[in-house]
Amino acid sequence: MNKQINIFEKEDNQPLASRLRPENLDEFVGQKHLLGEGKILKNIIESDNIPSMIFWGPPGVGKTTLARIIASKSHSHFIDFSAVTSGIKEIKQVMEEAEKNRQFGEKTILFVDEIHRFNKAQQDAFLPYVEKGSIILIGATTENPSFEVNSALLSRCKVFVLKGLTNEEILKILKNALISKKGFANKNINIDDDSLLLIANFSNGDARNSLSTLEMAILNSPIDKNGNINVTKEIIEQVTSKKSLLYDKNGEEHYNLISALHKSMRNSDPDASIYWLARMLESGEDPLYIARRIIRFASEDIGLADSKALQIAVNAYQACHYIGMPECNVILTHAVTYMAMSPKSNAMEVAYLKAKEDALKMIAEPVPLNIRNAPTKLMKDLGYGKDYIYAHDTKDKIALMQCLPDSIKDKEYYFPTEQGLEIRYKARLEEIKRWRIEQKKKNIK
Repeated sequence: MNKQINIFEKEDNQPLASRLRPENLDEFVGQKHLLGEGKILKNIIESDNIPSMIFWGPPGVGKTTLARIIASKSHSHFIDFSAVTSGIKEIKQVMEEAEKNRQFGEKTILFVDEIHRFNKAQQDAFLPYVEKGSIILIGATTENPSFEVNSALLSRCKVFVLKGLTNEEILKILKNALISKKGFANKNINIDDDSLLLIANFSNGDARNSLSTLEMAILNSPIDKNGNINVTKEIIEQVTSKKSLLYDKNGEEHYNLISALHKSMRNSDPDASIYWLARMLESGEDPLYIARRIIRFASEDIGLADSKALQIAVNAYQACHYIGMPECNVILTHAVTYMAMSPKSNAMEVAYLKAKEDALKMIAEPVPLNIRNAPTKLMKDLGYGKDYIYAHDTKDKIALMQCLPDSIKDKEYYFPTEQGLEIRYKARLEEIKRWRIEQKKKNIK
């Protein structure tokens, strides 16, 4: 008999997201990379061959729901456990119960929400019971388990990465809420597709957030004399406290805004950069998307003029992933301001584009023999690695050795600017070039 602890209780006053929680895989929306036909997680659930596992993903993508679906299909005792409200005492009590169940031949699935909130000692308390098979542990976390879960425990769990839902998936959930008996099927609600898309944009891939927004919008919308509830864009903006500045994340305005941010940073305008950043964030843009663009900018528009820019950009991305919105807004402000104030150089992008053009023209150009690897005798006999000079063995740590193919042996791609720290690299490159010219002259003599 499958036993569960109060996880399927239904109450009329439950939030919409709770009332509409899927109870089987057919109702579940999203995560096709895990739950599509023939995918591993679907096979595991349907075969009732459940290992210990960790669901890692952003809020509202189905981590808890999947655990509950597993509970409904598994012939196991299921315990819902919160890392926020439970300590080692509660863990030991549950483990003792699980061990008794095991002795009677019954499996126990222990679902731990927000497992990253457990400290090392609390996580260690699970380990012997996972090893013995007393429990099947299913943990849910929004944080990278590589950093937040003990390595010994992590090594005994299969990690499944859940993704934020797409706008199309969120729209499917919202439309279902309007026609479902558990949702608003008994109400006459007028809401157009553009307004639903607006909610989807604001939700940032979070199904729970989108349903909460829809519910609040409906509850705060006027009812006309015919009993119709008319939900408008203005009502949605009020309940989200956000203006629809970024209407469609796949549309033109999305690209206009990121272009404005990029070009403001490139033009060394911190005020404009901060403004366009705020426009994007307050309209519901994914902060990690912005952070990724800043990382690209750090090399494309700054490069060796200030290599620290790339470090700051990567750190900003990691910090945004760690704490999310709205707290990460100041982190992104830090990053875009630094990018705007840094010296600028596009030498990295120019160099790559020039090299790319040649690479595409001569994709099969052979690697010079002297810099080929020679792991076998046959390769050595064929001349692989012949005349290779190990630069570290030379006085100047440079070898007079050709590294480009013969057809472009004198081609240059990197032309450093005199901006910021790149002036040092320019001086170093000129020094290297002079050394090579002098060495060639000596060889000619």
